[in-house]
Amino acid sequence: MTRDLHPFLRHPGYPLPAAIAHRGYSARYPENTMAAFAAAVELGYRIVETDVHATADNVLVVFHDSHLDRLTDRQGALSEMDWPELRRVRVAGREPIPRLEELLTTWDSLRVNIDPKQDGAVGPLLDVLRDTDAWDRVCVGSASSARLRRIRAAAGDRLCTSMGTAEVVRLWLSGHCLPLGGFAADCVQVPTHRYGVPVIDRAFMAAAHARSLPVHAWTINGEAEMNRLLDLGVDGIMTDEAELLKEVFERRDIWTT
Repeated sequence: MTRDLHPFLRHPGYPLPAAIAHRGYSARYPENTMAAFAAAVELGYRIVETDVHATADNVLVVFHDSHLDRLTDRQGALSEMDWPELRRVRVAGREPIPRLEELLTTWDSLRVNIDPKQDGAVGPLLDVLRDTDAWDRVCVGSASSARLRRIRAAAGDRLCTSMGTAEVVRLWLSGHCLPLGGFAADCVQVPTHRYGVPVIDRAFMAAAHARSLPVHAWTINGEAEMNRLLDLGVDGIMTDEAELLKEVFERRDIWTT
């Protein structure tokens, strides 16, 4: 089975594997901040991954957790704050929380993989994509299949989406001799293991590639595992360790800028 690749997946360097900076260069800089994204871009990354939440006044911000406690100088639920209050919060005591629009417009060719972490983020996310006309350089992924169905229904083919948990399970079963129909996703973004069960193996890769679905592995921070997955044929790797992944790609002569 063949399918047309969404423009997001035809990244610079395609068909070589994609290097994706997870939450920016998050091993060295506060995650999901403009400093982390700028550091990844400075290294030559063309794709970053991030997460989004909606504030109480429906401003879409780049942040992973539902609460501020772990990462910032404040406490409480992000969704209960208005943007004028949230913009004064500092990640790691020094970096402001960005709006998604700021990330998309600061680097107008940067591809951004986005995980909406709450149902309330769906509407504001679609609004930002319309306002910035960023359809070709965004991929949306979520563990929630229901959330992805809403997004696909509203955005159609303009938007690249990866698989929710239910689709990943069906693809895994298809690779292990139990075919279970077609898939609405444009790509597959998964960890190497889930609940102790290997996800990315040769059967899984074969099932995905037979359907022209690129496979991106997350979040890979060790050199040996990076090389193992590249040998297995993955189409992209997400990492916190942006310099290390770049070095691995350079040694294999697959790094592109």
